[in-house]
Amino acid sequence: MNLNYLCYFLLALAAAGSASLPHPLPVWFVLASVLTFVIYGADKMAARKAWRRVPEATLLICGFVGGWPGAILGQQLFRHKTQKQPFKTWFMVSVILNVAVLLAAWRFWP
Repeated sequence: MNLNYLCYFLLALAAAGSASLPHPLPVWFVLASVLTFVIYGADKMAARKAWRRVPEATLLICGFVGGWPGAILGQQLFRHKTQKQPFKTWFMVSVILNVAVLLAAWRFWP
């Protein structure tokens, strides 16, 4: 199985699992963060061993959908994707958009 498809499959599995629990949003953020952290670690290992990598778009999407705390931790712990400037810029944009959507939902949710 392609690593990219595995990442999306695991995200979908985490979404389905968190949707069935009493507090889906906090559970989603924890699951997405842990999964994103693991994906960053797997991509760093793939980079070191010259294996097939996780596309940057997948890393950005994992961060945007709620896994950005795990992505930040993975970037710092694994020293991965910390120097590539276009990626850093898009990652910060995705974090800001995610936080803005969360704040808007919290403010305007009935």
